[in-house]
Amino acid sequence: MTTKPVDATPTETELSLPSNLIFELLLDDQRRYALYYLSRNVEAVSLEVLIDRIADREGVDNDGIDCIAIEFHHNHLRKLIDSDVLQYDSDAETVERRTAARSLDPYLELAYADEP
Repeated sequence: MTTKPVDATPTETELSLPSNLIFELLLDDQRRYALYYLSRNVEAVSLEVLIDRIADREGVDNDGIDCIAIEFHHNHLRKLIDSDVLQYDSDAETVERRTAARSLDPYLELAYADEP
């Protein structure tokens, strides 16, 4: 009996997310904008910079940034990590998109078509 070697490279269908997960991830404004912002960056982004960008977009002053940071860290970050679309380095406090996040790109492009 002969066996064929298995290709370890994931196919496009293995990288795609289920549609219900895509819509769940894109449901929240902060999570959706975070995914959009990260889709525009090639490398890891500090969590602080990401939260500042979300706060700027929402017009929140310095007092409100702490609330956004707590909410993002405890609600959105965990969901994005568990969904395998983000990788979080707790030592460096950076986030980076994973390959599966590419499934979200067409939806993010539609959501932010008018963004600079």
